[in-house]
Amino acid sequence: MKLEMTLPERPGFLHAVPILNIFALVQLFFLLGPSLVLQSGVAVDLAPSRFQMERYQDSIVVTLGPGEPGPRIHFGRDAVTLEELSARLDKLRADGAPTKAIVLLQTDTGTPVGIEREVTELVLGRGFRLALVGKNSSSAVVPGPKKAAE
Repeated sequence: MKLEMTLPERPGFLHAVPILNIFALVQLFFLLGPSLVLQSGVAVDLAPSRFQMERYQDSIVVTLGPGEPGPRIHFGRDAVTLEELSARLDKLRADGAPTKAIVLLQTDTGTPVGIEREVTELVLGRGFRLALVGKNSSSAVVPGPKKAAE
């Protein structure tokens, strides 16, 4: 015996469910997408900059941040000392790092300028190009040339 449905069919809401699912997935993709991107380096409070930096392929990230008793130095995500940083840069150069390889230096605002200068001279002394990284800020005040008083 064949069973038959006696209630009238009302598919209006059932046709909307797949559309709602797709809408929810698209929202989830855009909300969680940036957190799934691999970011190199360590999070620090960067100084503001009004300049836009281009994206570099195969860049080396060195991060300077505050720490106890002295500033922390990170090569990628690994904490290193100044001597270890020097050894790693030498190893990269010996392993055939390209001559146009660039080191992105992220410096926390609380890091002493002397440490930043030491790391900068170390990187440039090893033959790498160097770029200082700052956070994007359109309202950053960057001092310009002074106008002569009339």
